[in-house]
Amino acid sequence: MDNKFKEWIDQASYYDLLFKWRFAHVGDPIFIGDVGEYFGKVINKKREEIGNDEHVKISKMIGWER
Repeated sequence: MDNKFKEWIDQASYYDLLFKWRFAHVGDPIFIGDVGEYFGKVINKKREEIGNDEHVKISKMIGWER
């Protein structure tokens, strides 16, 4: 696994992870292979930690358009 990606994922807030998830380009290497699996585990864990209400709040802040 590329340590620069893992380090970024570990330090990113839920907002940062969700923003990346929502607006990354197709084929972004952070979502491929071992790094992609790790990203998925971390974002899911952070979502559980913050709870649904905070997730909804963050999701609305990010929106769906750049």
